[in-house]
Parts: sequence; C-alpha cells; structure tokens
Amino acid sequence: MKILTSLLVLWLSIAVSPAFAATSLAYQSERMTARLITAENAVAPNAGALSVALQIDLADGWKTYWEAPGAVGYAPDLDWSGSANLRSSEIMYPAPTRFEAFDIENYGYEKHVTFPIQVVLDETGETTVLNVTGNVLVCAELCIPEMFDLSVTLLAGAGGIDTASATQIADAVATVPVALDEAGMRNARHWLSPDKSELQVAVDSAQPFGSNVQLFPNMGADAAFGAPSFTYSSDRTSVVAVLPVLSAPENTAPFEVTLTDGPRAARFTADTASPSPLADASGVASLWWIAAIALLGGLILNIMPCVLPVLTIKFASALKSRDQSPARIRAGFLVSALGVLAFMWALVAILLAIRAGGGQIGWGVQFQNPVFLGVMIALIAGFAANMAGMFEITLPQRLNTSMAQAENGTGLWGDFATGALAAVLATPCSAPFLGTAVTFALAGSGFEAVVIFTALGLGLAAPYLAMALRPSLVKALPKPGIWMVRVKWLMAGLLALTALWLASVLALVSGWGVAVLVLALIVAALAALKLPRASRAVAVTLAIGAIMVPALWHPAPQQLEQSANWLAFDEAEIAKALAKDEVIFVDVTAAWCLTCKANKARVLDRNPVADALQADGVTAMRGDWTQSNPAISSYLKANGRFGIPFNIVYGPGAPQGIALPEFLTHDAVMQALDAARL
Repeated sequence: MKILTSLLVLWLSIAVSPAFAATSLAYQSERMTARLITAENAVAPNAGALSVALQIDLADGWKTYWEAPGAVGYAPDLDWSGSANLRSSEIMYPAPTRFEAFDIENYGYEKHVTFPIQVVLDETGETTVLNVTGNVLVCAELCIPEMFDLSVTLLAGAGGIDTASATQIADAVATVPVALDEAGMRNARHWLSPDKSELQVAVDSAQPFGSNVQLFPNMGADAAFGAPSFTYSSDRTSVVAVLPVLSAPENTAPFEVTLTDGPRAARFTADTASPSPLADASGVASLWWIAAIALLGGLILNIMPCVLPVLTIKFASALKSRDQSPARIRAGFLVSALGVLAFMWALVAILLAIRAGGGQIGWGVQFQNPVFLGVMIALIAGFAANMAGMFEITLPQRLNTSMAQAENGTGLWGDFATGALAAVLATPCSAPFLGTAVTFALAGSGFEAVVIFTALGLGLAAPYLAMALRPSLVKALPKPGIWMVRVKWLMAGLLALTALWLASVLALVSGWGVAVLVLALIVAALAALKLPRASRAVAVTLAIGAIMVPALWHPAPQQLEQSANWLAFDEAEIAKALAKDEVIFVDVTAAWCLTCKANKARVLDRNPVADALQADGVTAMRGDWTQSNPAISSYLKANGRFGIPFNIVYGPGAPQGIALPEFLTHDAVMQALDAARL
C-alpha cells in the first residue's frame, strides 16, 4: 500500500509539474523575462527533432542584441550541456532593428523577441530533457548580463501539439530572413574599399523597394559599421547601400548580410567581391544613361505649361535678334545657353555644399528661402516693367558707341542673364524623367551630379542651341509692327503675374506682412522712375530695400492651412493605417511647385479621383513642403526622391508603396489605388 501511495504521489507530481509542460518556468528580473517553449507536448514516436523557442520580454527602454551586435554588446549565449537526448541545437535570429547604444550603431531587439531553435535528438521518439543556461546582455543607460537557467522535459508518447506555442514559434520563424529568391530578391553583390573604410552592397528586387530598407552586415564580433545610406534605381528595383566601416577583422570574406524591406527580409553570403556597385551599370542605371534621361527631361521642361514665363523671355530674345546679323544672332543664343548652364553649375555647387554640411537638398528647395524669393520678385517685376516700357536701361554714350562698333558683342551680358533667369524660373517645375535624373544626381558623387545637371541644362537650353545652329530661323518671325507692342504688353502681364505668384509663395514662407512690404517697395521703386525729379538712386535704394526685407524681417513661421479632406503628413500614421488594412494616398506638394498645382487641378481635385480619395477605407495625406520641413525631407530621401511632386499609395496589397510618376493621370492614380487594396 505504501508503495502504491508513493507511486501515486510521484505520478501526480509529474503530472502537475511545469517541468513536464510545453513551457518552462519563467526567469524574471526588473529588466527582462525569459522562458523556453516547445511546439510539442511530448516526443512523438519516430520524432527526430523538436521545435523550440526562447522568448524574451524586455522592460521599457531595454534592448538586447542580434547575432552580430555591432560595436558593443554580444549575441545570446546558450549552453545546452545539461540536456538529455540532445544531439544538436541551432538558434535562428529574427531580422533585427537598428538602435544606438552609447552613440554607437548597434543591431538588436527591443520590447519582445522570440528566437526559434531547431533541436535534433540523439534517439528518436525518446524522452528528452532540455536544460539551457543562458547569458543575455541587455542594455539601456547601462548594460547588464542576465544569467538564467530554463528547463523543459518532454516524455515519450503521443502528446500532441501545443497550439499556442506552435503559433508563437511559427510567427517567429516567419520573421527570420530567408534566401534571396524566397524574398523576391536577386543578384546580390558587394564591394569593400581597399582600405576597409567603406562597404557597398547592392541587391535587385522583383518588386520595387519600399521606404524602410535596412542592411545588417555580419563580419563577426570585431566588426562595426556606421549608419547606411541608400541609392535606388529609377524604378526602385535596385538598391545600393553604402556603410562606413568603423572596424573590420583581417579576414572579411565570406560574410553574411541581412537586408530588410519592411516585412520581407533576405539573408545571403557575400563571398565574391564585385566592382563598386555604385559604378556598376548592370545593377544601377549607368551615369551616362541617366545623363541622357536628364537631357530629355530638360528638353521636355521647355514645353511644360508651368514654364510659360520662361517662354516669354525666350520669345522676347528672338524678337530682339530678328534684324541682327547671323553671327550676332548665333553669339546671342550661344551666350543665353551658357547662362542656362552657368545657373545649373551654380545650383549643383550650392546643393552639394549644403549636402556636405548636412543640410536639406532638393530640386526647387531654393524657393523655401525668403531672400531668394525677394530677389526673384524684384527681378521679375523689373523685367515686367521694362517690357511695359516703364523704363529703359541705357548705357553711357561712349560705351554705346564702342559696342555698336563691335556688333558681335552687343548685349551679350543681357543674353547671358536671359538664359540664367530662364533656368531659375524653370526650377519650381517638374517633368517626366526629371525626378529620376535629379534623384540620381543628388544621391551620387559630386562628379555624377555635375554631369547630370550639365545634361539637364543642355536639354533646357536646346531651343537656344537650335537657334544658334540655324540663325536663319529668326528671320521667319513676322516683321516688326504694332503687334510687337501688344506682344510686349502681354509678356509684361505674364511676368507681372509671375511676380505676384512669387509674392504669394513668400507670404506662405515668411508671412503676408513681409510679402506686402516687398511689393510696396518695388512699386515705389518703379514709380520713382516716372517722377520727373526722382533720381535713379532713389529707385535703386527702394529696390535694394525690397530685397533686404526678407533677410532682415523674420516673423514666426506661417502655419500652413490643410485641406479639410486631407490629413497633415505624419509618417507614423501611415503604419497605423496599414495596420487597419486601409489604403493611404500621400501627396507631397508645395505652393511654389507648379507641377503640383497642375496635378491637383487636373487629377486630384477632380472625379473620379477626388471621390476615390474620400471613400471609406482610404486615407488622403498631404505633406506641404513650401517651408523647410526635415520630416518631409527625410521621407523623400528614404523614398529615393529629392524633388516634388511626389505621390505614393500604400495598402494591404502594397505595404511598401506604389510610387506614381511626376505628372499624374486619372488612370495611374485609380490603378494604384486598386492595386493597393488587394
């Protein structure tokens, strides 16, 4: 009887003991909780492996590390030597995230992580005891190693599957990076600079990369890297990541790389070095191909409706040249083309200098600068007044006589200024191919930027160059007459409207008080020119005052009004809407972006698109880049863009987003919305 009682007590103790369940007793501290779980409740007959996982929950602010932790830290260390019937174990690492510890880039996890573990048994179908001693480093303001022992015993028999644990393990396995082809990627290649100061990794993808690409190289515990920068091909199906190497082991190849793109993650071995992917035409579009695209974009820019003020200046140049000699006509248009190129070279130099200083750069961002706007308003207003005949710029008689004797030199500075101003007024516009070229230029090296902006300038200057090649084309213009006066008044009106539009942009950037004062001083300067006793010195002083107002008066930034049917841009809200399976349409625009205004008038504010954007399950979000906004600048850069308009659609069928072309159409928007819903 005593023996039976003892056996019954032993059986009951086994039946209720957590050590015989599918989950171990938890280890707990102030910083973390750890437990061991198994998908199986028992070792089934003929079972040679078990599905196990280590679960770690971290307190707020605490983090732990990936298999390649970065400059500090170490990966979880698990000792299974106390186990029974265990041949081997392999821990799998979910895709990590980036975080900083002590101002150093590190890779790891926060809040929660589940490490799947594949366990292979010594004897199939036999009772197995899993005893693990863990050493896990957790860090916040300081780092503390957590030591713990966890144990699970699985008896032999048909115990079935623990559904909850199996689901948790399966979810964790789904976050472990897979092979390139399984993740829809291919053609991975890498380049490590000879001095081991820079690592470049390039990958192609069957679908466009999204806005949250990250890269994690694993060269071992002795390697550390800075934050990566990313360059994308025009269709975002190729990416090149560039990482500064802070430290690297002597032997660096082969090494593993993990690339994440939102929910998908790929892991591959970098075993064969290639030439620099940034210079690899097979991975990212070659420099000269992009230069050809830039040339085409600049050419198309000439016929965009938003370049109407530029066309009036060009037409005025042609009228002025009609009665001159072919040599003078050719020289004038070549110098105008040089003016276009000079502005492009100055613009790229300024943008590269700003980039080197860590500032925001992009196509048209100078229109966020109130001083630039003040100068442009004064210049355009002066051109309009000159066209209207309010004043003439005359040179001293002796200089006029000298210039008349050298016909080829007459007015060349004016031709140069005309070309430069035409280029300036073109920068708030966008055109097909332009975004691709500018993005490649501003994301690449200084040499690439100069080549591409030169090609862009040549495209924009193509009408000037065509007239220079065939000066006889000017002769085809109608002979002078009263019609020229009417044309000049028409062009004066268009330029005056341009000045008022720039003033409205200045009002949004610096306030209506600044804009009104600038306009008042310019009007006073023009009026001074008509007064009999007024000197030109007064007019010049007033004009200079108008230019100085935006530089000296800095009121509080204007709060830009948001359309009632649109949410203000907030990148965090995109993720929240995606979690609800909603479709999100993002429109990044600005008051100075004329192509953006055209997109609104032609597509976004008209049906069927307007109704579709207000339908249930669709969130319309607008980012206004009229004023400098670091959040929008970072978002554009993350999407491989340096200019606007930028429109992208997210949804259950397109969690990484579907980027739309610069020039919107109803069909393109509706198709993107439908694809995002799937």
